[in-house]
Amino acid sequence: MQIFNNILETIGNTPIVKLNKITAHIPATICVKIESFNPGHSTKDRMALKMIEDAEKDGRLQPGGTIIECTSGNTGMGLAMAACVKGYKCIFTTTDKQSKEKFDMLRAMGAEVIVCPTNVDADDPRSYYSVAKRLANEVPNSVWMNQYDNLSNRQAHYESTGPEIWQQTDGKITHFVVGIGTGGTVTGTSKYLKEQSRNSGTTVKTYGIDTYGSILKQYHETGTFDPNEIHSYITEGIGEDIIPLNYDFSLIDYIEKVTDKDAAIMQRRLAKEEGIFAGNSAGSAIQGVLQIHEKFPFTKDDLVIVILHDHGSRYVGKFFNDEWMKEKGFLD
Repeated sequence: MQIFNNILETIGNTPIVKLNKITAHIPATICVKIESFNPGHSTKDRMALKMIEDAEKDGRLQPGGTIIECTSGNTGMGLAMAACVKGYKCIFTTTDKQSKEKFDMLRAMGAEVIVCPTNVDADDPRSYYSVAKRLANEVPNSVWMNQYDNLSNRQAHYESTGPEIWQQTDGKITHFVVGIGTGGTVTGTSKYLKEQSRNSGTTVKTYGIDTYGSILKQYHETGTFDPNEIHSYITEGIGEDIIPLNYDFSLIDYIEKVTDKDAAIMQRRLAKEEGIFAGNSAGSAIQGVLQIHEKFPFTKDDLVIVILHDHGSRYVGKFFNDEWMKEKGFLD
């Protein structure tokens, strides 16, 4: 019998699927690792569980404690799911630009959700970072997970996502493409894949996908933090206005930026043309692959693996809604 003891045991081992239409003009084999097959419907399940387990081991998280986190939704879902199983409370801070579906799902899992303004600096006391930090000091027996600077985040992907990709591709992967935000997925996965490829005498290139309004590409290329790069954007799930500690930028070969509009349109194309109902950052990632191919053409011998972070159900009221898309100028 294959019976899992609880929902947390089903995290990981997500499938890799070949794209057949959108990337048909590219000679390489382009595949996607569909992380919405995780029980919380996103790649963040992996690091959420790892952060909790590490906090339990070192004593920061005590029985009956409260988990506090600033999250755009997916990390919160992973944390809330684990908290249900393990008996913890959750308080999440998030931003008002996120999809309503994300708030509703977090509340359905028993979490308290505090919505904070998007268009404020990270160090503003109203920002979702600052509110989470303050709550961690005020709420008894609580721990702020801080996915941005918590290195359990990237370690989770070094231990699970990287090994899965290497095994699923029989070590034949040549390019790893992923939307970047906290830095955990790109750093942990890339570290593992590059180590394995070096050991086997091959090379894996890592391409990060960023959005306009984020600081990450500029910081990667110059090593300087220019606040003028930062402005609000519509794309969800990638981009940052801070530089999280989870990053090791030496593990990223190149970062490509994708516009809000191109990401939204590609997200919808994935559903209609490939039958893959994925999140907004998936649109960014696949559009990024097309743009990268124009600059650094893929060859017939290349095997490109792209992470699709989460599920399309999180975005039905926005990117899959024609009226909303027209309001934003993304549809005629």
